[in-house]
Amino acid sequence: MNKLLWFVLLYTGMGLAQEFDLVLKGGRVVDPRNGQDGVMDVAIRQGRIAAVEPAIDASRAKESVSVKGLLVTPGMIDLHVHVFFTAGNPGAWAGDSSVQPDAFSFRTGVTTMVDAGSAGWRNFELFRATVIDRAKTRVLAMVNIAGFGMISDATEQGDFDPDAVAKLAAKHKDVIVGVKSAHYQKPDWDSVDDAVLAGTKAKIPVMVDFGYFLPQRPYYELVAKHLRPGDISTHMFRAPVPFVDKEGKLYPYLVEARKRGVKFDVGHGGGSFVLRNAAGSIQNGFYPDTISSDLHTGSMNGSFMDLPALMSKLMALGLPLKEAIRATTSTPAEVIQRPELGHLGVGAVADLALLRVMEGEFGYWDNNRGKVIGKERLFCEMTLKGGEVMWDWNGRMGRDFRTLGEIYGIRPKVDQIVAPPGKQ
Repeated sequence: MNKLLWFVLLYTGMGLAQEFDLVLKGGRVVDPRNGQDGVMDVAIRQGRIAAVEPAIDASRAKESVSVKGLLVTPGMIDLHVHVFFTAGNPGAWAGDSSVQPDAFSFRTGVTTMVDAGSAGWRNFELFRATVIDRAKTRVLAMVNIAGFGMISDATEQGDFDPDAVAKLAAKHKDVIVGVKSAHYQKPDWDSVDDAVLAGTKAKIPVMVDFGYFLPQRPYYELVAKHLRPGDISTHMFRAPVPFVDKEGKLYPYLVEARKRGVKFDVGHGGGSFVLRNAAGSIQNGFYPDTISSDLHTGSMNGSFMDLPALMSKLMALGLPLKEAIRATTSTPAEVIQRPELGHLGVGAVADLALLRVMEGEFGYWDNNRGKVIGKERLFCEMTLKGGEVMWDWNGRMGRDFRTLGEIYGIRPKVDQIVAPPGKQ
């Protein structure tokens, strides 16, 4: 046989024998967008989902790992975070409560974070250069309608420019996915309406943190009149939001707003969530469209903790597991118009969260000391982004060190083992 032909056949055979880079075996795949819920193997090749099947032969992959007993979900999308963290440059960023994205994302199953208006149209490009383009986490952003964003509440009371926001969104369309209005204290609707105008010009959704609840601009008018289909009301379980009447029935304006296409987001935060409202909503079947954290230093160490804990808290109130996963994967991807994210279909980017469902007695609370007891708690054991293992709590990708030889970990042609003097 011609040597060249033999080499080609050998090389092709090897390629077929190991057509996948990694296979995750035996986990319970829950992929709401594709209607999957069952024990399946997931194969990854070149950073994308290559196969999701009941059984994939491990010999077809360069590596395989057992994930039996874990939930295998799409990498989670946190629709509301604050990560404009520019160390050493105070005054140019979003105050002192933003979090470095990579310090919190992967260990909680989150592969995509959407910064919700930390930067405005005047300082967004600094945010992009210092954080977005440097993070391993996929960081997308909503631009604040106020020029300097969330440096303080004072900066969000004016300096609105819908045209500037729309122009910026067109320039950075690869990462800008929305417009944010937040913390507005005046009795008019200028912040909301200018944000909606910017969103209309840029063809992207608006997220509104209603800020201060005033009689002149009641919450029900926000979702009934001012927001468009696809726009987002965050902090949906904030204490002043009217959810149920004295008989415990859901107010009809919420159902009507949802029929119009308005999206309701949790945005837990440090003080924007009360169990009373969450329970009234969930028990009436009014589930959140999206479950997000409002992550910042004031929430991460409080009653929020992390996204799996928040999902668990809502599950303790009656939210089904599949709905919790849907609200952190496929629905946020739809809301930010990124259909390539939030699912495990063949060809999709291989972002995955592997969660353990712990059973026991777990206490969940809000920052007003309301508490509920749940029987389950979600915990992230493993996270992959683009097929790369970014978090491996249980060391599943590791090998027994005693099988790796005496010099594993040595950099060839660089490191040398020099024995100390004395008896050898």
